[in-house]
Amino acid sequence: MRQDFIFPSLEPVRKKPRIFPIFLPFSGCPQRCVFCAQEVQTGSVRTSVSLALERAGKALEKIREEMACGEDSPEGRAREPLELAFFGGTFTALPAGDLEACLDFAACWQDRGVVGRLRCSTRPDALSPILLSRLGKAGFTCVELGVQSFSDRALAASCRGYDGETARRGCALVAAMGGESGISLGIQLLPGLPGHSMDDALADVETSIGLTPACVRLYPCLVLEGTELVALWRKGGYRPWEFEPTVGFLSRACAQFQKAGIAVIRMGLAEEPGLERHVLAGPRHPALGAMVRARALYAYVAEQVGHFLAGEGGAGLHAGGGGYISLHVPKRFQGEFWGHRGELVSAYAELGISRKNVFWRDEESFMLSGSDTL
Repeated sequence: MRQDFIFPSLEPVRKKPRIFPIFLPFSGCPQRCVFCAQEVQTGSVRTSVSLALERAGKALEKIREEMACGEDSPEGRAREPLELAFFGGTFTALPAGDLEACLDFAACWQDRGVVGRLRCSTRPDALSPILLSRLGKAGFTCVELGVQSFSDRALAASCRGYDGETARRGCALVAAMGGESGISLGIQLLPGLPGHSMDDALADVETSIGLTPACVRLYPCLVLEGTELVALWRKGGYRPWEFEPTVGFLSRACAQFQKAGIAVIRMGLAEEPGLERHVLAGPRHPALGAMVRARALYAYVAEQVGHFLAGEGGAGLHAGGGGYISLHVPKRFQGEFWGHRGELVSAYAELGISRKNVFWRDEESFMLSGSDTL
């Protein structure tokens, strides 16, 4: 007798926006944090806001011409307005003239139909209701806060200049203003900071979930050339997290955020040119995001297999039976299901799942099927 058990994907299909980033390294920052090397992290050299906007304008003009032709995408995505993102620095603490220039620049390209939505990253202590209302009216739909942690100890050791309560208040302010301004909250966390324990990082995840952000980014702390962290690391005053515990934490965090309906939109620094040669120590891997998502998916599937076998539909079945159960997986997970270089094959085998009894389906839900006869 066949029994089917259907369960949803925790990672819904999301159309990724075409983001055009404008990096403003250190602009508006009140001080430099011990871990920060924005030129290395973003691949952009420090420059004036006016020059950054001038360069962005030239690039957007070319994109405007491409959009008019719609020639670079068979789906017509070249015709879709971009999401303009102001990253690096502290956007909401820019000098008044620079902030006004950025908003005027964004409005100009919105009027031309090249830009649709706007987002920015900033600090949780550089906000006010009036400023958020202004950003909402300008077309900003997301404000990402570089919280890094809610741990007072880690924030102090990293020279962030605010405490955990300030970070919580900043996040709560953006979330509370969301209905009025149309702005969603994004939270950026940096597990493994100086003075930051695994328990602190897990608490950061719980706190973040309670603040109901729309999205999160997870950046494990690295020792980057040109930062104050280098000297601390060389003196033995700082030890970055080991790779495997970091992946384990990220997998757990990713699963928790997904279960809460919060999108994890980045894990680890983006692959900017020359980045690798500036990483002196820390949990770095070019496939980090794929590894984490695969392990989070495995944990979820393992949980559902347990529910299936423990329920009425699993009567007479057992996890090690191999041929007794089959798993039908949405096709979009083909590339990551078995883990980086197949690292999860043996783990799935312990669940009774092998390449012989996994099938790919067009539907967006998973399905476990079992039979009491082979």
